[in-house]
Amino acid sequence: MTNGPAQSAQAIPPNRPAARINSADGLPEPGGFAEFRALADAAEETDGHPPFSEQTLVRLRQQPTADQVRPRLLLGFVPDEPQSVPVETPGPLAGVAVLLADADGVGATLELTVHPVFRNQGIGTALLEQLREERGFAGLRAWSHGNHAAAERLAGRFGFQPVRELLRLRLATGAATDQAPVWPDGVRLRSFVPGQDEQAWLAVNAAAFAHHPEQGAMTLGDLQARMTEDWFDPDGFLLAVDDADQVLGFHWTKIHAGANGHADLGEVYVVGIAPQAQGTGLGKALTLAGIDYLHRRGLAAIMLYVDADNTAAVALYRKLGFSPWDADVMYGLPDAAAGATVE
Repeated sequence: MTNGPAQSAQAIPPNRPAARINSADGLPEPGGFAEFRALADAAEETDGHPPFSEQTLVRLRQQPTADQVRPRLLLGFVPDEPQSVPVETPGPLAGVAVLLADADGVGATLELTVHPVFRNQGIGTALLEQLREERGFAGLRAWSHGNHAAAERLAGRFGFQPVRELLRLRLATGAATDQAPVWPDGVRLRSFVPGQDEQAWLAVNAAAFAHHPEQGAMTLGDLQARMTEDWFDPDGFLLAVDDADQVLGFHWTKIHAGANGHADLGEVYVVGIAPQAQGTGLGKALTLAGIDYLHRRGLAAIMLYVDADNTAAVALYRKLGFSPWDADVMYGLPDAAAGATVE
């Protein structure tokens, strides 16, 4: 949930009518994604964090597979004038809630944001109330990217409690490690080859993240969708392979293009090690290799996400020079309160 600081309060007309909430499976066309993305970009510029995960953006752009349910969206519009009947153009898009159903059809993940110009007007509350009316909160998890104070208050108002913390760590050039990778015997490094390595990578990724709620569930469609993104660079998708070219681990790097005067930012996007290669030092070697790749690309800063309870990984990254930046927090609702109302 992203409901951070408001922006340009003078731009909000007085006595604006209450929000109108529309529900849809997938984004409306034409132009639905462009309007959605404009709102998300405005929220990110104000908050310093993207309000939606990459998986959410991928799911909104791609056609669902046979075993996927289309994302459920709640769209909050604020008309400029009172409207006694529905109209084709209900006003500017003021807020969005996106619900991604789990494969079991029971649980779901929620992300919500409000345009900075329309904050502090009850849009976030209206979106959550509509969601509760439509499906209830049973099995619902909600991300707060950056965990702004307003989002924390909104979650608490509906009885949600923190259940998971995803740390964002940052490595500045001045703090960069001078360590060189030390590879286990028989291991060499090469780049991902599109059209050749997809299935091998999916197998290692699934095994390495068997207990991870998002990463381990990646499909070929998810991978291919990311390979079409502007940021995808196979040279920075590093694979550790043995003498038979079997994939033992990987470090997928990412470069975020700077906007509005900001410099490009590198990311340790994901590092995964096949179970049979764990405990050999391969994870550290791959991490160092990816950092070196990003530094050679001229990146002044590198970031990564890591679960706060993954103490071994956090300790490794701190030793390599990463320092805390901020965090995303996932909220959940106690089962007994899943159908409760808020006074």
